[in-house]
Amino acid sequence: MIDSSLCHAGCFSPRRSPLITDMIVFLKRFLSEPGRVGSVAPSSRFLCKEMMKRVPWHAARTIVELGPGTGAFTGAILRKKRPDAIFFVIERDLQFRKLLESRFPGLIVKREAMQLNSYLAEMKLEQVDAIISGLPFAIFSPELRTAILDEVVKALAPGGVFVTFQYSLQLHDELQQRFSTVEIGFTALNIPPAFIYMCRK
Repeated sequence: MIDSSLCHAGCFSPRRSPLITDMIVFLKRFLSEPGRVGSVAPSSRFLCKEMMKRVPWHAARTIVELGPGTGAFTGAILRKKRPDAIFFVIERDLQFRKLLESRFPGLIVKREAMQLNSYLAEMKLEQVDAIISGLPFAIFSPELRTAILDEVVKALAPGGVFVTFQYSLQLHDELQQRFSTVEIGFTALNIPPAFIYMCRK
C-alpha cells in the first residue's frame, strides 16, 4: 500500500503508520458497533483498484460515496474524478467522519444514506452518475437494506452506475431486481476476500 496515486489509507507518510492506525480504528469500531461496521480492516488497495475500474470517470459529473470509513476509496475518487465533477460522501460513524474531514480538507461529508435524495435536493442537484459504496449491506436489517437501495436507485440517473462490494453473493438477487445489468467481479486480495458488483440503472 505505497502507491500514493491511489490515496489509499496506506498511502500516507510511513512515519505516521496510517495503515496501522486505520486498522486499529476499524477494529475498535467493529468491536463497539458490529451492527454498523462490517469489517475488522479497511479495504485493500487491490479492492480499491477493482472498484475504481468500474466507474466511467470521463462521464461522471456527480459522484457519491456511501460508507467511506477511513477513506480507502475516497482519495482515489478525488484523484480520478473529472475536475468539474461534484463529489460528496455519506458516513454515519462520528469517528470516521472526523477522520475523513481531517484527512481530506474541504470534503463534503453527510451523515445518513437514507437521506441521499434529500441531500441532493438541498444541494440543488438532480440525479447522480455514480454511487460507490462500502456499506455492509449483509449485516443490515432487511428494512434498512431495502430503504438504502431504494434511495440509491432513485438517486441514480438513467445509465448511472452503482458500484459496491460484499463478502458474499447475498445481495445479488436484490440488485438484479433493481438494475438493468449486474456484473460481478472478485478479489482474494482483501480481508476478507470480496465480491465487486457493478450495477447499471
